[in-house]
Amino acid sequence: MKADYIIIQAGGKGTRLKHLTRNKPKGIVPVNNLPIIFHLFRKYPEKKYIIIGDYLHGVLEEYLEAFGNVRYITVKAEGTGTCAGIRDAVSLIPEGEAFILTWSDLILSDAAEPEQIPEGNYIGISKDFECRWSFEDGTFVESPSCEHGVASYFIFKEKSCLLGAPEGGEFVRWLGKAGLSFEELPLTGTKEIGTLLAMSENSSGEYRCRPFNSLEITGDTIVKRPVDEQGCKLAVREIQWYREVQKYGFEQIPKLYCLEPLTMGKIDGVNIFRAELTADEKKTVIDHLVESLERLHELKKVPADCFSIMEAYYHKTMQRLAGVRDLIPFADREYIRINGKNCRNPYFQKARIRELVEKLVKDCREFALIHGDCTFSNTMVDRDLNIVFLDPRGYFGYTELYGDVYYDWAKAYYSICGDYDQFNNGKFSLDIRDSEVCLQIETNGWKEMGDYYLSQIHGCDPERIRFLHAIIWLSLTTYAWEDYDSICGAFYNGTYLMEEFL
Repeated sequence: MKADYIIIQAGGKGTRLKHLTRNKPKGIVPVNNLPIIFHLFRKYPEKKYIIIGDYLHGVLEEYLEAFGNVRYITVKAEGTGTCAGIRDAVSLIPEGEAFILTWSDLILSDAAEPEQIPEGNYIGISKDFECRWSFEDGTFVESPSCEHGVASYFIFKEKSCLLGAPEGGEFVRWLGKAGLSFEELPLTGTKEIGTLLAMSENSSGEYRCRPFNSLEITGDTIVKRPVDEQGCKLAVREIQWYREVQKYGFEQIPKLYCLEPLTMGKIDGVNIFRAELTADEKKTVIDHLVESLERLHELKKVPADCFSIMEAYYHKTMQRLAGVRDLIPFADREYIRINGKNCRNPYFQKARIRELVEKLVKDCREFALIHGDCTFSNTMVDRDLNIVFLDPRGYFGYTELYGDVYYDWAKAYYSICGDYDQFNNGKFSLDIRDSEVCLQIETNGWKEMGDYYLSQIHGCDPERIRFLHAIIWLSLTTYAWEDYDSICGAFYNGTYLMEEFL
């Protein structure tokens, strides 16, 4: 049966997800680095979506406008309960068209394939999680079940089936009285993400990757593959970087078995921010990190490209900020109060930021072979406290492989003093209040090493590193697109740090 339309019931406050829905609706809470409803978008990219929202509906609309890459329209529910908005959503579906109705907290398995079933009305039956309602012998029963649970996934052969739905109340309760007949559709493998416990059970573990990559781990071997266009572009540059540093015998990389697909040996170590180390051991790691980066930077140098500096530090940052301006609360104010401090808004300070970047253009005379993303998430330490670099960026601005060495120094500082890795793993609290923002990032315990780190870099300009640190946080906004709180948090943190220079 062909069903080109999908209605997503994304209303409700998502209170069972607690702090995760403090600033955003549950439909865009990320699971495995992808907003919940975007898992549906990826599964059915050609469908037409009608998305029902109410709580923080404006956030939902702005987020979808910025990042939704499917055909969609939103409906604001006026009533309450799971029936709210359904009548208005159904009215947008053409006569005689089959459609799917599903809840925003479901991640569907391959069992949910309407094209593989005959025409009719279907009800998805849970096989992997408990539902409050059951469906047995053609009857809805308000009784919990894992084997016969009503999984909030339905296929209707035409919209007339739901035109009598009320504007409020519980949908399944009404459906049980609507006189419709259903076939059962087992949804083995489907996941319900309705609580913090379910969220943790369905999130990936130690090896976290962005939604444009996938990792396959078999024994001591890891295969990394791109999964979309962005991932393919990054993979080309990553492979190019590994190939280049191998030419010079650079040893601070994983054992490489194959470059296409990228196949590496599993490292007997941990990401630096996960390592449990004494203060003296941390100093040793800092020493090794600085030595390793300086060794990398000395492999080869080329003349600096001023256009790449402007692109990497200014144009890219401003383009990313422009893409999320309508998403971020208080972005229209000249000053934003963040953690008790009034900070000048970067959107109103473009000329000053451009002036500061232009000064860097004059000061930078040569580029070196750089890593480009040497955060602690991309840097591991082995048992002997030696450094191993992962996930190189492979470019800087318009330049392949080579770039400003201060970009590497700032990226490491980003982890040491900025606690980026904790932020990247969602270990932060963002409270957007009526007139101010409170942002707290869980520390990884390296802040006290900040001054020591800066003192170990030969010819270091600390002010330049701190300025680039602020730029990097501002630039993170769109890169962290899969989580609304991360977008806002990166902007607010960058704004707070940039205040020192404005």
